[in-house]
Amino acid sequence: MSHPALPRRLLAEFLGTALLVTAVVGSGIMATQLSPDDVGLQLLQNSIATALALGALILTFGPVSGAHFNPVVSTADWFLGRRAGTGLTAGQLGGYVLAQTVGAIAGSILANLMFALAAVDLSSKERAAGHLWLGETVATTGLILLIFALARSGRSAVAPAAVGAYIGAAYWFTSSTSFANPAVTIGRAFTDTFAGIAPSSVPAFVIAQVAGLAVGVGLLLALYPGVERVADDVVVAPPRTPAVRSTSEESTPS
Repeated sequence: MSHPALPRRLLAEFLGTALLVTAVVGSGIMATQLSPDDVGLQLLQNSIATALALGALILTFGPVSGAHFNPVVSTADWFLGRRAGTGLTAGQLGGYVLAQTVGAIAGSILANLMFALAAVDLSSKERAAGHLWLGETVATTGLILLIFALARSGRSAVAPAAVGAYIGAAYWFTSSTSFANPAVTIGRAFTDTFAGIAPSSVPAFVIAQVAGLAVGVGLLLALYPGVERVADDVVVAPPRTPAVRSTSEESTPS
């Protein structure tokens, strides 16, 4: 299967991650403005906007880069695919992670600017507790399982809806509200708003997400033998080149 050139893929990862964080942060700001006295309603508004935006972004950028938007997804893609010669190479993985992280920071800055806030305003919201780290591990494990199980079972086409639905639900069933993404976690440290996370809380969240990655990959290998062969189909398979019709077929009247 041929892939778009790496610069195009990295641009797609940068833009997709940036717009994802813009949706997360921007909808959080709007929610606090619309429902200033109801935190539950704020979370509902934030989660719905994030889930819908994520599905749309996967549809938009999936055919170019796979729409990972997440270093743990890209790392799983590299780790699982390296034995079968599929998925990302180590060099491509480094490019993806850098593009995703820079994109996440840019997305947070963009959201701040859209709501007339300081471009960079480091968050003061501490999220440091064992139950939150456990929530991040659970959220990340589930995300890795979902994405690669869809690819392994030939259902990558439903990934936009399924991944968006999972993240929207995980806002509510995890104690951490499911960041499940190291790049997004770093990006959200650059906004002191509803969706922010204090820089001092970021390292532990990332460690928990890496733990979720390890658990998710281990479960995939146990549950879905041969999953490494479909790393090229994560998250949305790149479009295959249509077969060229023969001259005889083209000239045959219908």
